[in-house]
Amino acid sequence: MGGSVVIILDIHFEDGQFVSERRCLPLLVGRGEECGLRLKNWRIAKEHFLLRRGVDGVYIDDLGSLAGTRVNGRRITRYGPVKSVDTCIAGPCKLNITETPFVSKHQSEPETPSIPTEVAESLDTAIDVSDSPLSGIHNQLSVSNVELQDLTDPFDTFKKLPVSNVHDQQLSSLSSSADDTEWLQPQHIDIRQSLHAALIEALDLRRHDVSALSDRALRQEAEKCVAELINTRPEIDTEAKRRELITLVSAEAVGLGVLESLLDDPSISEIMVNKFDLIYVERYGKIERHQATFSCDMAVRSIIDRIAIPLGRRIDESSPMVDARLKDGSRLNAVIPPVALHGACLTIRKFAKNRLTMGDLVTRGSLDPLMAELLKVCIDLRLNMIVSGGTGSGKTTLLNILGQSIRPDQRIVTIEDSAELQIQHPHVISLEARPVNTEGSGQITIRDLVRNAMRMRPDRIIVGEVRGAEALDMLIAMNTGHEGSLTTLHANSPRDALARIETLVLMANAGLPLQAIREQVSSAVDIIVQQSRLACGRRLVTSVAEITGTESGVVQLQVLANFDPHTETFNLNPLPPSFFERLDTQNNPFVKRWFSKQ
Repeated sequence: MGGSVVIILDIHFEDGQFVSERRCLPLLVGRGEECGLRLKNWRIAKEHFLLRRGVDGVYIDDLGSLAGTRVNGRRITRYGPVKSVDTCIAGPCKLNITETPFVSKHQSEPETPSIPTEVAESLDTAIDVSDSPLSGIHNQLSVSNVELQDLTDPFDTFKKLPVSNVHDQQLSSLSSSADDTEWLQPQHIDIRQSLHAALIEALDLRRHDVSALSDRALRQEAEKCVAELINTRPEIDTEAKRRELITLVSAEAVGLGVLESLLDDPSISEIMVNKFDLIYVERYGKIERHQATFSCDMAVRSIIDRIAIPLGRRIDESSPMVDARLKDGSRLNAVIPPVALHGACLTIRKFAKNRLTMGDLVTRGSLDPLMAELLKVCIDLRLNMIVSGGTGSGKTTLLNILGQSIRPDQRIVTIEDSAELQIQHPHVISLEARPVNTEGSGQITIRDLVRNAMRMRPDRIIVGEVRGAEALDMLIAMNTGHEGSLTTLHANSPRDALARIETLVLMANAGLPLQAIREQVSSAVDIIVQQSRLACGRRLVTSVAEITGTESGVVQLQVLANFDPHTETFNLNPLPPSFFERLDTQNNPFVKRWFSKQ
């Protein structure tokens, strides 16, 4: 089938005029000179949307236009297959699209006249936006690189991928590692590719409403189709090969591809895809290269879309970075070109399926038993605490554990840029920031959420990470009746953490003098817990420091306990913490153990 697909476009304009067009697919619609169908109006983007042929009909891909594309009254990113009764709205135009019978390449194709001059001129307005700021806002995506997803059909992405790209997700069976799977070898790529293409076609022919299917039901349906297809392949001659290939191909179509086996491996704590054929993992604190690879860069892009789009996040050339999360709570960060120079890359921070406790940290040597008791006392006394540390040092894990120690009758509001905290507590309200939408509006920042949280009657506010001007609002919350609040930030030591807080507060442009900021910090923050990752990969709490006030304009710190790397022991300060005054120092068993260690 080498011919072109011809469609009939019925175009209705705001002024009542009507035009019927016959055009070949693919067809780029917009007001730019490169468009096959030009609609010259300021409400139409230079490249507004793309009409193209899909497996089962004509599809519409919005190209990130400012005004957007609507089908049947609802804004879409991708929609299809289009029916003749569907109404597409773009700027001042209403379009109905009808696909004509297939035209062979040997047949003469009808000419595709352009919109009459008088109609095109009627679309023009007195405003010439070709050089206006609006023209630069429109997404100038290349038509050949359009890979957008229809939010109404999560399976749509797989149906639209070119056959050459659908074999890329090299997944092992659930019972085997990717390194030992026979069907991941290069000589078997053709088999997987052909089975994957046949699977997509088979699922299309069955006309399933995949958006209504659960993940498990969709996986079962895919496995059933693959099993039927394998019966026609004599080279798959053993039951073991059959089972392995069924799992592999079905996961390629409806799962996360090669990432699934890595996510299932409990020894892996971080997955780093530097490029499609270069994957590193972190095992027990050590980074090593993994043999699993994707077959092309587009495979990595489709995985990123599959994760981010259902969460309401977007990633494209105009917004090439995204933070998202997987269903198990693992955190994902993805970067694509033009920011990533060598192709799409992603980083996944896995979190243990079995939530750690304070006792687990003590057992693993990450925390001294007396330091664990000290942190528990700080939580019970509702001291404001900051967990500081470097990337991957375990700050979020410790914050989860501290949150679990909060009394169940207290109300907690958590605030995060991308939800990662999974605090095991009966009374938790989780808030998540929202990035800008395709129209450049709708953003909700961490700072907005901190301000709103103070109206939600919280006993404690937990901010996943303070990295900007929200530091000022967090300090205000700590100073206005929300004792026992917690947060994390990046710093190499408790003293560096103080300096970083001052810098972040200055980013709020509140006009506060440095002395006022330091007094605010000293009255708001009580404890700084330093989390570190050693060169050997071991994560541990290296110090617990108390803020004791200001002297000569400098915030004073008293280290209560610290880790000695030379002796690999935890040492206690002989001077007791100032908050011991709030405890019964005569009868409290923790206080007695503290002084007995001196």
